[in-house]
Amino acid sequence: MAEIVLEGVDKIYGGDVKAVDNLNLRIEDGEFMVLVGPSGCGKSTALRMIAGLEEISAGTLVIGDEIVNDRPPKDRDIAMVFQNYALYPHMSVEQNLAFGLKLRKVAKPEIARRVAEAAEMLGLEPYLKRKPGALSGGQRQRVAMGRAIVREPRAFLMDEPLSNLDAKLRVQMRASLNQLHERLGVTTVYVTHDQIEAMTLGDRVAVLRDGRLQQVDTPKRLFDSPVNLFVAGFIGSPAMNFVDAEFKRDGEGAVLEFAGHKLPVPASLLDDRPGLEDYLGRSLILGIRPSDFNDAEFDGNGDPRIEVTAGVTEELGTEINVIFGIDAPPVRHEDATALAKDAAGDEADSALALGGDRSLFTARVSPRSKVKPGSTISLSVDVSQLHFFDQQSGLAIGHHGND
Repeated sequence: MAEIVLEGVDKIYGGDVKAVDNLNLRIEDGEFMVLVGPSGCGKSTALRMIAGLEEISAGTLVIGDEIVNDRPPKDRDIAMVFQNYALYPHMSVEQNLAFGLKLRKVAKPEIARRVAEAAEMLGLEPYLKRKPGALSGGQRQRVAMGRAIVREPRAFLMDEPLSNLDAKLRVQMRASLNQLHERLGVTTVYVTHDQIEAMTLGDRVAVLRDGRLQQVDTPKRLFDSPVNLFVAGFIGSPAMNFVDAEFKRDGEGAVLEFAGHKLPVPASLLDDRPGLEDYLGRSLILGIRPSDFNDAEFDGNGDPRIEVTAGVTEELGTEINVIFGIDAPPVRHEDATALAKDAAGDEADSALALGGDRSLFTARVSPRSKVKPGSTISLSVDVSQLHFFDQQSGLAIGHHGND
């Protein structure tokens, strides 16, 4: 196993296009690190530089205790799992698993041992004589992982290995990957655009945007304490709601006013967010996670309430997503715009038109709620979990760093 360290790593294409910009990242020995971000953020390029499939334009890459910038892939002692499986169609599963070891002139008894162990670990024993064309997508991906496992490398590199699988298989394969990592303990760098995948797999998650590292932390801390507007909106599903709000004194306390609504800010929250009190009398960007709303009828905590009209309801069995409009324009910060475009893809313009000059919010409420489209609902808000961002910089106000 090995620690992987990237120090000031750049990747420049065509003389001036920076795909990766001054990336500093330390991946601990035995850690499962996930690189996540929207398309084009540089995550796959970073992985390919670790693998040796892309040259590093600047900076230093260390694997173990060796600088490997100029080492070819075969000398880095890493194994890579690709999105498209890359299996040899004319070979059986057993032959696919053994092929890389044969090229390295590993002794036959050792090849047989490693292949048998990997097949048992991945549940491939019944399929060893089959060819890839006779396997399902999930089985083929397990063969691709098995081919990496038999190498017994210092590190695994995985580039969106589950993206070709259907939703149910992806859930199953995520569980298998977790079990494999616990069993093998090998340093793993995993690339995905799916933040749910990132949150369920990673010991830590590195969020990238436009080639730059935004934040690296545990999944829980990324969710609870995002460093900026982009991370806050990218991590979490459904995404965090944002609105410009006035932060004011109200008697002895403080309140937030937006779109005709008023929410009190607890004194404990002011104390817990250094610098937040300096924004009193100013505007800021307020963030509320959908999970911090509830149908007030099922809230026993006495949380403050806002009255809204449900536009769309999504009944998911374990919860109901209530989508509603508020009388405030969408936040205009570049991070919020980038998030909206990434979420909507080619439908960005029509998605923005759907809200018009109003903001669309999502609340996740109890499945027992009787809310229906067009009905009025009283939503309670857990104000102890509010998030605050500077309108100019987009940085979180009162972020605690890595304490």
